[in-house]
Amino acid sequence: MKEPETHDPRRPVAYRNEEFLDSPDARAVRILSEYLEPYSHFRREKLRDTVVFFGSSRGEEEGLLGNYYREARELARRVTEWSNQLPDDARRFVVCSGGGPGLMEAANRGALDANGKSVGLNIGLPFEQLPNPYITPELSFQFHYFFMRKFWFAYLAKAMVFFPGGFGTMDELMEVLTLVQTQKINKRIIILLYGSAFWKEVLHLEAMLRYGTISPADLELIQYADDVDTALRLLQEGLTKYYLKPEVPVPAPVREVPEI
Repeated sequence: MKEPETHDPRRPVAYRNEEFLDSPDARAVRILSEYLEPYSHFRREKLRDTVVFFGSSRGEEEGLLGNYYREARELARRVTEWSNQLPDDARRFVVCSGGGPGLMEAANRGALDANGKSVGLNIGLPFEQLPNPYITPELSFQFHYFFMRKFWFAYLAKAMVFFPGGFGTMDELMEVLTLVQTQKINKRIIILLYGSAFWKEVLHLEAMLRYGTISPADLELIQYADDVDTALRLLQEGLTKYYLKPEVPVPAPVREVPEI
């Protein structure tokens, strides 16, 4: 007589139940994972803060935006060389990008040129934006939720450099300007627009001022640079003034879970 097949009647524990984890009911768990998993890596790597590079994913090295690709790469290299020389146990002002191709790739590539580490905060998109090969592997992240990716851009950033880009770059710029303007970010972020000809053609902020929708002080949130030397000088001056002078208290490396 054939013995009946035996099977384990127990359901898998919830955190190993892939069907549940992929369900709408577990959305909060997935969101929390995109917060805690990068946090654990940043803490392990003693990464204190970042300089974020934004720019077009279509900015190929030999394309229309090729000069910006080369200058983003050079600026990232020089920022990394400078940060590597800072006397600090934690990693300061680490180059960070959206992790994709184009001008994002240029930033990660420049950091690698200087034998430094860099962060890539990639996002899953319908046309499959893959992480570029220059990101430090242990600092390469894949996000599903845009808002969690945006959180990590803003939370660690002490400076942001915006190269020419499209809707995504514009979205990040307007969001950080809004957060700084409304003082929802309780720190100084250096906001640098690289390529004044592009940005002043695309953005007409003076028109907003004339119509009274922004204040004159809002224009002072932005600085412009048209070459690597100027951009590096503005970054070094701002980061030194606000985060490296002895009289300015410097926050400790990430140890506790920060508030959202």
